[in-house]
Amino acid sequence: MTQKHLTDTRFDSFGLSDEIMAGVRDVGFEFCTPIQAGTLPLALKGYDVAGQAQTGTGKTAAFLLATLHHLEQHLATPDRKPNQPRALMLAPTRELAIQIHKDAQVLAGHCGLKIEVVYGGTGYESQRQALSEGVDILIGTPGRLIDYFKQHVFDLRAVQAVVMDEADRMFDLGFIKDIRYLLRRCPPPQQRMGMLFSATLSYRVTELAYEHMNNPEEVKIEAEMTADRVREVGYMAANEEKIPLLLGLLGQMPDARSIVFVNTKRAADLVWGFLQGNGFDSAILSCDVPQNKRMSLLKKFTDGEVDVLVATDVAARGLHIPAVSHVFNFDLPDDSEDYVHRIGRTARAGAEGDAISFVCETHAFSLPDIEAYIGHRIPIEPVQEELLAKVDPKSRVRIERKPRPDRAKSGGGHADQGNRSRRRRRSGAKPAGKA
Repeated sequence: MTQKHLTDTRFDSFGLSDEIMAGVRDVGFEFCTPIQAGTLPLALKGYDVAGQAQTGTGKTAAFLLATLHHLEQHLATPDRKPNQPRALMLAPTRELAIQIHKDAQVLAGHCGLKIEVVYGGTGYESQRQALSEGVDILIGTPGRLIDYFKQHVFDLRAVQAVVMDEADRMFDLGFIKDIRYLLRRCPPPQQRMGMLFSATLSYRVTELAYEHMNNPEEVKIEAEMTADRVREVGYMAANEEKIPLLLGLLGQMPDARSIVFVNTKRAADLVWGFLQGNGFDSAILSCDVPQNKRMSLLKKFTDGEVDVLVATDVAARGLHIPAVSHVFNFDLPDDSEDYVHRIGRTARAGAEGDAISFVCETHAFSLPDIEAYIGHRIPIEPVQEELLAKVDPKSRVRIERKPRPDRAKSGGGHADQGNRSRRRRRSGAKPAGKA
């Protein structure tokens, strides 16, 4: 790892308390990244901050340290109840919420604060119980937070600091109404510290910041457009060449730790199946993988137990996966910005890496937009015969999936009822019992 991604600003120059600095030393921090050097001097003086920075640039540590300092400098009111969090941190995905919680436990390890994380998909009763027993810093995804809030498991009247991470992703995933619901139940912006981070400070993100923050200072760290530390290459491949090309390239990289990005879970199943069937132990990460299994697979990949992770864009943002040497765009993304986030999984923290894209018949139309967005051409190589592995079509391992329950036989659900209502409206039929 190089030190090129760091500034000359030291963490011990901010006047942080001994307890906070003990956590900084525990994680081995000495010099700040650009987003940390830009935001911490403002946030530590009490200013709200709206920061623009790529994933993997150290913004999590920036808002955690600012929050810890703020809570030290502003004691909780004597009438605060244990189940009233002092800080609220919102994340768009379970993986990001878990990562923030993991980092917070280390950085705040000497501060005597109780930190909890809540997210959907698992642990409903255990998370609920932990909240009811008391929490100082609450980290979570919007849906699960609102669920517990409406049950009066906790309330937000004593919140002293609010953090919104990956704000642009909140919009993409349709969480903004939920975010506004939670923020309107916190004290007014003038009575709390606010921090917002986003890959882009677009108009909609800026509007959110000025609506729910106290005149935030903007800190923009422009995205590095990959050319310096990521070696990019594209292969003009026919659709039927993509699997042989992937296996052939991986076969030439015995020490690689690779993420293979695809656009759909169907493609993820296909790629994973041929990898497994041809001697490449791999893990698959897509939206329908249960949460417990998802975290287990990520740990195996992080620990080096498997060398290839096949993923949809659920893994492109907000995950800390160290030492990824190669990123494959098996499918070019439809959104040019996702290209930058994907290849940003390699060359993290000043290291170098390789990004290999398959420009196929189906997704080649995305290439011009991607090149326009990143500001340079991606070198294109021909697919040489020696790069293509010989693949037996029968070698694919197929994933056995449990059959989905028949909603009609089980009494249906909201979605089925809505579909039936829409069908009645289209046909002109009236609901039963209606005149």
